[in-house]
Amino acid sequence: MEASDRPVLRTRAWPIALALLAFLLLVLVSVGASPRAAAIAVTAAVVGCAAAVVAGALLHTRRRRQRYEEELTAWAAERAIQAERLRIARDLHDLASHGLGLVTVRAAAARTVTGPTGDAERIAALTDIEYAGRQATTELRRMLAVLRSPDDDTSLQPAETLADLPRIVEVARTSGVRAELAVGDVGIGEVSGGVQLTVCAIVREALANTARHAGPTRAEVAVRREGDTILITVTDDGPGADWVPHPGGGAGLAGLRERVGALDGTLEAGARASGYQVVARLPDRR
Repeated sequence: MEASDRPVLRTRAWPIALALLAFLLLVLVSVGASPRAAAIAVTAAVVGCAAAVVAGALLHTRRRRQRYEEELTAWAAERAIQAERLRIARDLHDLASHGLGLVTVRAAAARTVTGPTGDAERIAALTDIEYAGRQATTELRRMLAVLRSPDDDTSLQPAETLADLPRIVEVARTSGVRAELAVGDVGIGEVSGGVQLTVCAIVREALANTARHAGPTRAEVAVRREGDTILITVTDDGPGADWVPHPGGGAGLAGLRERVGALDGTLEAGARASGYQVVARLPDRR
């Protein structure tokens, strides 16, 4: 959208002004006015008409700009609504994918347990399912509280930081993934909040995908700095011979690419010789 502050002289005042000027000339000619008086009268008429035309043009421009600003405000409000819908959709995806996905994975693992340690493993799986269910319920209640009270910040949790990565990895371990975490000297205090939040989202989504697609396998999470870039790598060894994948809807990686792209970063995900790998690069200039 573009708008110009320059007055627009396309107005209906010009024909009216010319008609009045012609009428004035006819009157002066008919009454036999002197040349000097006629010149003064014509000059005054021209100045008056020009002033009227300019005033009309300015009024027209002001109205156009007001309409433009109203359209721009409506457009911005619509974009804000779309952004809020996208945020809610991401939160709901995280809840369904990570929390409920963990329940599904552990339930499937418990169903296939055999051998002398089967009862103990089933009890451990049920414990993990109970924990994941409680976490999902708490998160859902928090989201509902935020939606009911949009102006109340008391229901909001602090944004995640790199310090939350061990907790995220530990949650993945409860789903059976043997995940290991290595965080290099990235300068946590110097990494922007948006980058830290996105790093946490990448690690969580990648490990959730590992749990769904590969089950109880080994995974490595590495976060380090390379110059002005934060490099995140999540690699797994692929599923075991008896594992049945539980694929999701595919929205997780698409949402991550949007978040990473919003920070001018890149995200690559795909199979490797044995397993799967997610690699993300996020610019973060000190």
